[in-house]
Amino acid sequence: MYHEGNRALQDAFGSRALADRLDEKLRHDRFTEADAAFIAAQPFFFLATADADGRPDCSFKGGPPGFAYVAAPDLLVFPDYDGNGMFKSLGNIAVNPHVGLLFIAMGEKAGRLRVNGRAEVVTEDPAMAHMPGAQLLVKVTPADIFPNCPRYIPRMTTEAPSPYAPAADAEPLEPKWKAFPDFADVVPPRRR
Repeated sequence: MYHEGNRALQDAFGSRALADRLDEKLRHDRFTEADAAFIAAQPFFFLATADADGRPDCSFKGGPPGFAYVAAPDLLVFPDYDGNGMFKSLGNIAVNPHVGLLFIAMGEKAGRLRVNGRAEVVTEDPAMAHMPGAQLLVKVTPADIFPNCPRYIPRMTTEAPSPYAPAADAEPLEPKWKAFPDFADVVPPRRR
């Protein structure tokens, strides 16, 4: 779980024993039922990836609660929806499968869950038929799953879900920027 950079700072701040205890007591490599329930309840998470040279990228992934879900104790799945077409995260996964996911609940019961592991992008999978708006599927095999202390999470409430989140019974809503003159001529048709 820790490399020499982590250890040097742990030693400098006297926290090596605490870090080891957190690893021993909280870190696991298979999803628990509580992990699955927490993930399924979240309408978003942050995805960290890096390219083949280790240059990082972090992106926001959102959808209706349950869009990211635990399919098995060793498998987390989420759909890729129509976006800006840059494919920064999924392109990084194609050349470097190591990922970090951070799920945060900011409501009355604040919480955080980190998932580090290896991801693959899947172009065809039967599960996609049950995921409105999915153009690709990302499957994550966890290596390290661990909760974080929620003390710095602000207490916030969600006013409304995103109107852009795909739904089975609704036509997709296009963002206004795709019609701007600078982009309209190069926006590809939405894949369905």
